[in-house]
Amino acid sequence: MIDWTGLFAIFAAFFIVAVSPGPATLAVSTISAGLGRRPGMLFGAGLGVGLAFWGLVAATGLGAVLQTTTHLLAAIKVAGGLYLLWLAYGSARSALRKNTADGGDINGSATKTGHWFLKGLMLNMSNPKAVVAWMAALSVGLGADDGAASIAVATAGCMVIGFAIYAGYAFAFSVGAVMERYSRCRRWIDGTVAALFALSGLTLLRSALQRGPQAA
Repeated sequence: MIDWTGLFAIFAAFFIVAVSPGPATLAVSTISAGLGRRPGMLFGAGLGVGLAFWGLVAATGLGAVLQTTTHLLAAIKVAGGLYLLWLAYGSARSALRKNTADGGDINGSATKTGHWFLKGLMLNMSNPKAVVAWMAALSVGLGADDGAASIAVATAGCMVIGFAIYAGYAFAFSVGAVMERYSRCRRWIDGTVAALFALSGLTLLRSALQRGPQAA
């Protein structure tokens, strides 16, 4: 029997984690404000699929296995850190560019909308912290006696929440007034975003490098 009270607790916990500011929400907000709704929605869809992947990993118990697989976890962290540094480079380049005719996007242009889904997917797929967030959320409302049905409903519901959050960010930041304000302050915003991406990337790389000696 499904415990709907426990499921509500899971959904609430997952919503709080997923909607909180981070590299994913920062990226989809910046892309949507700089390029518009279509690139933002495509990027958000990619983020949603990447987040859903980590949800399946957590729901099947592979998340706990991943946490103990030192070398694999470190490799994913390195990949994620390097990708965040690449995003930081793109934002910094945009901040330094005076001509705003091609928009202030992250490593791309408004005409390359077909690439945004893949970029969003790569961002969340290279973030192993997502599986930790999934495991924490699922543990809030699931007990040892809960069966496969409860796990499946909880995972599916959280996936829907993830897609809805990214779509909400894309929609909100692609509103005309927001895009106009972004255009006026583009260089300052992109410079700040570049710093935040760089900090997140370096933190992830540091975590990967620190884990190795501990395991040894």
